[in-house]
Amino acid sequence: MKIGIVGGTGNISSSIVSLLLKQGHEVVCFNRGQRGNLPPDVRLIQGDRKDKEAFEAAMQREHFDAAIDMICFNAQDAESSLRAFRGVGTFVMCSTVCTYGVDYDWMPVTEDHILRPITPYGRNKVAADHVFLRAYHDEGFPAVIIKPSTTYGPRLGILRQIAWDFSWLDRIRKGKPIVICGDGLTVHQFLHVDDAAKAFAGVIGKEQCAGQIYNMVNPQYTRWKEYHELAMAVLGRTVDLVHVPMQTLATYDIPGFSICPDEFAYSCYYDGQKLRRDVPEFNVSIPLEEGMRRVIAAMDENGKIPDSDRIGWEDEIIAAQRSVWKKKL
Repeated sequence: MKIGIVGGTGNISSSIVSLLLKQGHEVVCFNRGQRGNLPPDVRLIQGDRKDKEAFEAAMQREHFDAAIDMICFNAQDAESSLRAFRGVGTFVMCSTVCTYGVDYDWMPVTEDHILRPITPYGRNKVAADHVFLRAYHDEGFPAVIIKPSTTYGPRLGILRQIAWDFSWLDRIRKGKPIVICGDGLTVHQFLHVDDAAKAFAGVIGKEQCAGQIYNMVNPQYTRWKEYHELAMAVLGRTVDLVHVPMQTLATYDIPGFSICPDEFAYSCYYDGQKLRRDVPEFNVSIPLEEGMRRVIAAMDENGKIPDSDRIGWEDEIIAAQRSVWKKKL
């Protein structure tokens, strides 16, 4: 098949491109000229999807068998993709579990759960998803909505609970304590991007997947305390975990902190049985500890782990928290 990908160089999409090539497909990527890590077999069409007329015309000229949109972030993007990819046999929309919000009526959260997004990102993804689902029901547009939970890989790195920050890995190596939110017992699901790619590739060509929404998650959940301890095991060093309430963390100027109150501070547990039923090719073959080992090695190779000695906010929080504990003794 000839498959078009809007994006192609991101965290998940890099693995999708690699897998599709291995399966023998012709892959064409559209982005702003970021060839990045694209394999030489991939043809790149340079452009900006914000120039909707040029984007849609370029995609229509290609006559794709299938398309995957990894960077559709709002209803306007979705309407444009509808025009760009009319005529494809399968269209895959990369959505997000952030569409559900964090106030759940039940867990694990199934695809029919009410949507209560709490961030602009989640609300805009809901609006985009609705465009494609309406087009499926109104005109048979073969849209498939995939909702990933947290994915990790060499392009993104190994996240932590309290911030969009990677210096915590260096702290562990140097024997420094690290901060986690609350008691660390909230649960989350982590999926390696190479496993995630199987879902996107697997829905292509399956008529029964058209019009469907799929949670794409690792069925195994992990508590954040265990997650950080796994990283310690990979790095070969055990350090103290300093438990700090989210309300206290919010009083500090922590770069990238919003990821914690927006999602990571809460137990997030999603049901992925529907995807595993309809797409048996999707399976989790990379355990979290092994995945961490691979990604940390890639981060080292690419210099993506900052020197924690140059970053002071975490030591400040730890000193203040320990001072509070001493006063209570």
